[in-house]
Amino acid sequence: MGTPDFAVPCFKKFLSGKHEIVAVVTVPDKPAGRGHKLTASAVKRAALDAGLPVLQPEKLKDPGFISALKSFNADLFVVVAFRILPEDVFSLPPAGTINLHASLLPRYRGAAPINWALINGESKTGVSTFFIEKNIDTGHLLLQDTVPISPDMNAGELHDTLSIVGAELLYQTVEGVANHSLRAFPQKGEVTLAPKLSKELCLIDWSNTAVNIHNLVRGLSPFPSAFTFFNGKMLKILKTKIVSQDQVNKNNIGKIIRCDKKGPFYIQTGKGLISIMEVKPEGKRTMTIAEFLRGYPVNVFDCFSGA
Repeated sequence: MGTPDFAVPCFKKFLSGKHEIVAVVTVPDKPAGRGHKLTASAVKRAALDAGLPVLQPEKLKDPGFISALKSFNADLFVVVAFRILPEDVFSLPPAGTINLHASLLPRYRGAAPINWALINGESKTGVSTFFIEKNIDTGHLLLQDTVPISPDMNAGELHDTLSIVGAELLYQTVEGVANHSLRAFPQKGEVTLAPKLSKELCLIDWSNTAVNIHNLVRGLSPFPSAFTFFNGKMLKILKTKIVSQDQVNKNNIGKIIRCDKKGPFYIQTGKGLISIMEVKPEGKRTMTIAEFLRGYPVNVFDCFSGA
């Protein structure tokens, strides 16, 4: 059971392994792009390529869907980036339902663990497998694996790394469940949350520190992207570099204090200087700062704003 690209390496790992995938569950096709053409999820596309039956329930408590699930007589359900399952579903298989989560639980329970680990400046994160229970991301753990986070890694890069590490861990977990070598254990330690990303979160507050702004940008890059306003238009900021962590000038917050034709340019934050490396202007493609400067007039003391 899964939806996005993150789940595909897991699917392919099992497809090439010794365990039989009897069916795949994913979300209904959704309109996408300018033409709003119905588009299948990444998991559905992979499943169809493999010739497997695909279930796409609108409602997970639908009796027809539950009946179809029962008909496959699966020993185990495996969930990767899907939806919140009702007990009527996750209690069906005799061996239980296992979930792969992109954090070291109980840290970063919720919808956006990859993003929040970066936004909060963590130096490490990881993946966890656990048995699904009623409360979200609270079930007994099976296995975990740790992944270091480099200072400039963005959400897209961490996503790709964790999807590969997670696929290996999930396969090991299913092996352990199948041969009864794994014992589930309760989650221990500090609980932190990773809620859905809001538009308000994505708007850069230049009075924040350079470190916090840098972490916000990489935690939201490439999607949904941190953004600001420049000359009255939205400008997405996709890559930054910390120039100074200490420089303070309250009169210049949000202003460009250094700029040349080839870039980069420096912005004064509430504490420290930050350099903009990659942007996406409103209605335009992603571009390096050098490309941006060739097409957009930028001057010292021009100001970035929150509205």
